[in-house]
This record gives sequence, C-alpha cells and structure tokens, in this order.
Amino acid sequence: MRLSARIGLAVGCTVPLLVLACGWLLLQLVARDLHRAEDDHLRERAAALVPDARALLRAGAAGRPKAADNHERALYSAALDVGVRVVGPDGSFSGGPQPDAAVRLPARAGVPVTVRGGGDSWRALARPVRTPRAAGTLWVFAPDTADRGQLRLVRRRVLVTTVLAAPLSGLLAWGMSAGAAAPLRRLTRSTAGLDPRTDRARPPLERTGITEADELAATVRTVLARYDEQAARTAEALDTARSFSAAAAHELRTPLMSMGTNLDILADHPGLPEPDRTEVLTDLQSEHGRLLGLLVMLRDLGRGDLVEADAFRTADLTELAETAVADARRRAPDALIALDAPAGITVRGWEPGLRLLLDNLLANAVAHGVDARGRVSVTVGIRRAEGWIVLTVDDDGPGVPEQDRERIFERFRRGPASAGSGLGLTLVAQQTALHRGTVTVGGAPGGTGARFEVRLPAGAGELPHRRDWLIGTARTYRSQSFPKEGS
Repeated sequence: MRLSARIGLAVGCTVPLLVLACGWLLLQLVARDLHRAEDDHLRERAAALVPDARALLRAGAAGRPKAADNHERALYSAALDVGVRVVGPDGSFSGGPQPDAAVRLPARAGVPVTVRGGGDSWRALARPVRTPRAAGTLWVFAPDTADRGQLRLVRRRVLVTTVLAAPLSGLLAWGMSAGAAAPLRRLTRSTAGLDPRTDRARPPLERTGITEADELAATVRTVLARYDEQAARTAEALDTARSFSAAAAHELRTPLMSMGTNLDILADHPGLPEPDRTEVLTDLQSEHGRLLGLLVMLRDLGRGDLVEADAFRTADLTELAETAVADARRRAPDALIALDAPAGITVRGWEPGLRLLLDNLLANAVAHGVDARGRVSVTVGIRRAEGWIVLTVDDDGPGVPEQDRERIFERFRRGPASAGSGLGLTLVAQQTALHRGTVTVGGAPGGTGARFEVRLPAGAGELPHRRDWLIGTARTYRSQSFPKEGS
C-alpha cells in the first residue's frame, strides 16, 4: 500500500473519532450551561416561594381552611413558570408543571437534581419549611430543557459532521500526502535504473523543500559515494596485489632456488667432504633466515596497514629506545651502541609500530655502519624541537650516496651484498607516515657515516587516509643493485 493511501486511511479513521470526542465534550459543556441556567432560576423561585409555603403550612396546622386556600392560591400565583409542591404533615399541595405523584422524589435535594418519569425529565430543588406547629418541604420543578431540543440539535450536527468528516478528511489527506510524496517518487524513478557496478550516474542534488525527502536523497548519494570509494579501493587493491605477488615471487624465487640447489647437492653427494658440507649448510641457513625475515617484514607491513586509531596510546619513546638499544646490544655484542635521550619523552602513537621503527633503524645502522677499521659505532638521540620529537640514528659507515637517499625507503631495495629482506627501511617509512611524521637520511655530523632523522609530531594526530605500504609501491617494483643503507 502506498504511503499516501496509508496516510489517507489513517486520517479518514482518526478524524471521525476526534469529531465524536469533541462532539461529546461539546454536548457535556452545553448541558452543563443549560443546567446552570435552569438551576439558578429554580433557586430564585424557591427563595421567593418559601414565605408563601410557610404561611400555607401555618394555616393548615391552625385549622383555618379558608386562610389555607388563600395562601395556596398566592403560592401558585408566585410560582409563575415553575411547578411547586408543598409536602406537610397533613398532606401535600401541588400545582404547575411537575412529575406525577407516583414518581419517587429524592429523600434530600438541597441542590438541583434531575428527576425522570413518564418519559420526561425535570430539574427539582427542595427547600425545608418550618413553622412553630408544623414542618414540611417545598419542592420546585422545571422541565429539563437540557435533554430536549438544543442538545438533540447539537447531537444531530455532530453525527452529520462525523459522517462527512470520514471521506472528506481521507481524500484531503490522500491528496496532500500524494503531493508531499512526489519527491520520493522522483527519487525512486531516478535511482531505480542505477547499477553502481556499471553506471556512474548519480541522483542530482536538488532541494525539494521536504526535509525527509532531501535527507533520504542525501543518504542515497552518500551510500553510492561510499560504494564508489570501496569499489575503487578494491579495484586498486586487486591491481596492486597482482603486481605485488609478482614482486614477492621474484624476491622469494632466488633464495628458494638457491636452497633447492644446495639440497640437491646434499642429496646427490652423500659423501661430500666436511668443509663443503658445512658450506652448503651455512648457505641453507642463510637463505632460510632471509626467507623468514622477508615473511616477518611482510607481516609487519600488513599490520601497519591495518592498524586503527583506537590502538594509539601515549607511549614513552625514551623507554622504548632504551629497550631497543638493549636488544640491539645483545644481538651485536661487538658493536658500540650509545643512547642520548632525556627521560620522559612521550608521543601519541602505536607502541608496536614505534618499536618496529627503532629496531629496524638500529638493525640497519649495525649492518651497514661498519667503519674503515671494521668497527661499528651507533648513536641514538632523542630531543624536542619546536613541536616535534626528533629521533636520530648515526653510524660511522660509508654513508648513503646522495642520489640514492630518496629511493632506499622503497620496497625490496637491496644491494648485492645485503642479506636483508629489502623491507627494513620500508617499515621505517611506513611507521613514520602512520604517525604523521617525516624521515630523511643524510650525512652524519662527524663527516663520515649516515644519519637517519625521524620527526614525529609532539601532539596527537590522525591516521593518514592512505595506508597501502604492503601493496602501494608494487607497480614500480624494479630489481635494484645499488649498495643500500638498509636491511
């Protein structure tokens, strides 16, 4: 059922009920007003008749019939348009319009009441009358006009209005709701033929003046825009995933082929001399470690792409650096690794990601920071600088050629002599970007070696909109052979 028909039916059923309720209330108010006017008149008549009723009872109690007759006529003359009845110990006197004597009157009626009998209704008021010799009751009656013509007229008009209100209000509501629903019908026609998978057309932005219709149209446009965004991201992810799979297969093929060759040598030459056998096993272990490191790096890249804002906390960067330096010293006991960082430097960030950043910078410096005498000296520094937290890692190695300083953060950039996965500095760049920071590489302050400088905002920041380090550079993958300052 259409919305306009539903509204018309609902209004057509509701309005008659409201008319009936209002009519009933109107009848009660009219009846109350009529009763009030009648009751005021009864009180006035009763007050005027009490002296004559008292004189009538006094004459009857004194045994003066002629005087009683005179007072009775005076009482009836003063009653005018109301009925009167005097009930005394010796009988009752009545005259004027009033209920039959068989109609039972209330025992007490100090206020006006309704008395019904013979198909008619009366308003009745009683007043006590006392004399030294007798006591009685004066009753005053008036026809109850509130139950007659005026109320019947109001009642008929209410019923007629109710009968007419049902179809008229239903038709009026249907017409108004049909007009109000016109923008919804236009929106339905404009979106019915849309296929977001093949059609780029979208509902036009037009104001109809009906808030609900405009809000629904805006919601439809928002949903379609989100669909377009997700479809674009899915298409981009599929495209880059194909390129990434080719690049990852290229990186994995070399160590796997090398491991296969070494395994064939061990299988085909069971009596291989011990020195040669040791060399083959050492190669196998090296390639296995390279494969494992590549898989770990890929996993870490994926974690960085998927992290959400609620994972960010206030992290103590100094404490993280102390832990990372201690682990690096255990892995490279011959290297001299120093930390220059004041206590209590904190940043808003993802703690596992910050630890990955520190670990890979230290691993890169230890692997490629060997000086001319074969020693490794690394210095880690942390300081505040104009709203930034600056992290530096210096080494005494050969440094990074200036023409290669922007490319070493790309995925799989690895020199021929490097045993790393080619993703260590990519992880550094990913985590820096994830924390809305910057990373640069230049010469060390001493004149030799390399300095990696990471700048992180001291205040809280938002996550970047694009997080596709796992697949985002797959299209530009090329095998590189330049010496890389990174693992």
